[in-house]
Amino acid sequence: MIRVTLKPGREGSLKRRHPWVFSGAVGGVSGCPELGDTVQVESRDGEWLAAGSFSPESQIAVRIWTFDQEEGPSPSFFRTRLQRAAEARLLLFQGREPAAYRLVNAESDGLPGLVVDRYRDFLVCQFLAAGVERWKETIVACLAELAAWTGIYERSDPAVRGKEGLPCSTGPLLGAAPPELLEIEEGPCRFLVDVRQGHKTGFYLDQRKNRAFLGEMSSGAEVLNCFAYTGAFGIRAVKGGAATVTNVEASAAAVAMMRRHADLNVMDDSRFVCMQADVFQALRKYRKEGRRFDIVVLDPPKFAESRSQLPQAARGYKDINLLAFQLLRTAGLLLTFSCSGHVQPELFQKIVADAALDAGRDAQIVGRLGQCPDHPVALNFPEGAYLKGLACRVW
Repeated sequence: MIRVTLKPGREGSLKRRHPWVFSGAVGGVSGCPELGDTVQVESRDGEWLAAGSFSPESQIAVRIWTFDQEEGPSPSFFRTRLQRAAEARLLLFQGREPAAYRLVNAESDGLPGLVVDRYRDFLVCQFLAAGVERWKETIVACLAELAAWTGIYERSDPAVRGKEGLPCSTGPLLGAAPPELLEIEEGPCRFLVDVRQGHKTGFYLDQRKNRAFLGEMSSGAEVLNCFAYTGAFGIRAVKGGAATVTNVEASAAAVAMMRRHADLNVMDDSRFVCMQADVFQALRKYRKEGRRFDIVVLDPPKFAESRSQLPQAARGYKDINLLAFQLLRTAGLLLTFSCSGHVQPELFQKIVADAALDAGRDAQIVGRLGQCPDHPVALNFPEGAYLKGLACRVW
């Protein structure tokens, strides 16, 4: 039995069932565990605390599988956890499950490092930690038992794999390979998803309910959609009755897909404008021109990959929010988001408040936005609430 012994006084988080043991809390390791091996975690006094997967190169040295000493990773363990996650989604959707949603949300579903998204009859998996990588074959076999999927595809290409000492890995795992583009519906909208090379597993599934909220608020509005990617927010705004939507996105490939989405959803070019540009520069240009909008959407990529990048990220968030406030008409609405896990909700609200102050605008929060319920957050794992957003009305 391989044991990881904690330093004195470092067992508190595990007793609160937090699923991570950081390397700085490790006092010693007995045996020679390899990457992904299961280890028993004990306090300095020898009290058994948990069992988890070992990752010697990561700052997260152990990711916890279980706090039950009678339990441990095995085919039946993964089968039970995956079935539980699937059943939770069935209860959530009550027979109205969307064409695409998150089936397994890593630590918050008791499977640290495993993300599984469903796109119709395909599953797209990310094995982001050493433990689930070690058990990949078993996990795929258990997923195959859940339903008759056409195929299971791997997208284990995020940079976090490198922090675990793992190379990127992509390709079919079981069954047929997905087509180049998968078509899905979301409310009144139709989208094409590139599960092989698109962001995340191909689509921002976590923003589904926030796109619906925008649609409800868009009737007759002039909307500016920034960091538009393939235009999902903008498409939903037009379907909600927006007078015009201007989409700004830096990636040429994303803009090309945005135009395909406009055609797929029968959008008029004069009503749905696709613009390839740097968002920071575009916002300054609109300010100089005196442009005004009824709604501005800010959904930028992650600005802070680590704590050391927080000051720079905070400046970036303040800059774009300040510009957005300056472009809003009176009674205009700002939907602003951060997907940076290191930016806490209180800090994000302070940044947005400071931006409004410097822009000379009074605003009120009319909604707090976050990830969809199929991206649950375990109570013992607040880090799982990575997406935070504010709907702010300018007075």
